[in-house]
Amino acid sequence: MSTYIAHGGQDTVITTEEKRALLHEALLKLGGIPKKILVIPPDITRLHSNAGELTQLLYELWDAGNGTTFDILPAIGTHAPMTEPQIAEMYGDLPKATYHVHHWRTGLHHFGEVPSEFVQEVSGGQLDYSIPVAVNRHLVEGTYELIISVGQVIPHEVIGIANGFKNILVGAGGVEMINKSHFLGAVDGMERLMGRTDTSVRRVLNYAHAHYLKQLGIVYVMSVMDADASGERVMRGLYVGDDARTFETAAELSRAVNMTFLDEPLAKVVVYLDPREFKSTWLGNKAIYRTRMAMADDGELIIIAPGLREFGEDAEIDRLIRKYGYRGTPATLNAVSENPELQENLSAAAHLIHGSPEGRFKVTYATEHLTQAEIESVGYEWAPVNEVLAEYDPATLADGFNEGGFFYISEPGQGLWALRSRFSD
Repeated sequence: MSTYIAHGGQDTVITTEEKRALLHEALLKLGGIPKKILVIPPDITRLHSNAGELTQLLYELWDAGNGTTFDILPAIGTHAPMTEPQIAEMYGDLPKATYHVHHWRTGLHHFGEVPSEFVQEVSGGQLDYSIPVAVNRHLVEGTYELIISVGQVIPHEVIGIANGFKNILVGAGGVEMINKSHFLGAVDGMERLMGRTDTSVRRVLNYAHAHYLKQLGIVYVMSVMDADASGERVMRGLYVGDDARTFETAAELSRAVNMTFLDEPLAKVVVYLDPREFKSTWLGNKAIYRTRMAMADDGELIIIAPGLREFGEDAEIDRLIRKYGYRGTPATLNAVSENPELQENLSAAAHLIHGSPEGRFKVTYATEHLTQAEIESVGYEWAPVNEVLAEYDPATLADGFNEGGFFYISEPGQGLWALRSRFSD
């Protein structure tokens, strides 16, 4: 188990040429550029991860080495399959690449399970189910010389800090792992996990890797992204390795550059959701997850969501969100205990908990495609997007405090905002 590249710092800016050189160096350390590669990058919902460019650079290095197979399996997890325009926008023109679609309920290779005793231990006795471990069959049945996971290390609501083994076990994983790991995170408590590397969910994924995934020899290429003084996205760190320590090293930098600590709670927060990335509350609720530890009691969160068209990326999850709504933890846990359809879709139940402000602050969604009745039926307030855009024009706003005292966030998926008093190691 090794770290091949660990390059970065809070003031580092890694250029495209430096990215190419670092990836080339990593491949040489692995024995040279392989002929047959499977790359597993995130989908369009991680547009700002720079994983698209990293995938392009890996392709260029492979192509220059006269490679024969360059397969791409986007780590969509429960998300909708990528469209051709999304593929082009995310990864560019890769004419010799072959794309595969991950289906989280089918086409899986099953390894074994994380035992219930282990889940009971990491959950503090709150849960005692086992968690089956499965991944897309291409990882096991393909004749690849190298499997490369590409992704961004960033604070995350389910696991604490995203990427590492999560990109495979959830992004290219099976229904049981996705459902039960998400529910574990929700029951353990989002605010106990976010921004931390040693969490109950991370321990489950580490167990699954050590006992099952390690044999596949997957190499993880992980970026740490930030905004520079002009607001442009820049890469602060690039880490390549095949072990947990590589992820943890990257996470240390992410904690330093992707987390904003505040001394006073925020009474009004306005968040903009890029319509290219956010078409559902399943994803758009990052606006809630990433700000909840900064929100004042009785505060207001306004989410400008011009691309929002649905609640769930998956049809069944969309139905369950519409049926049960974001009613808070007690109501959701009660619904889980009484309804088999939620027991069979625990990731949906977890999402309902994650997406509820628990009655502590108000959430207003400004939408065009989802109606007022639809938004209000799941427990949020609604406003017409054009009216809200006229009052809060993203082109004129700066991230942070603006005139009028409200706090603006242009890319909620790229950070975590928290009161110092609500965050402790």
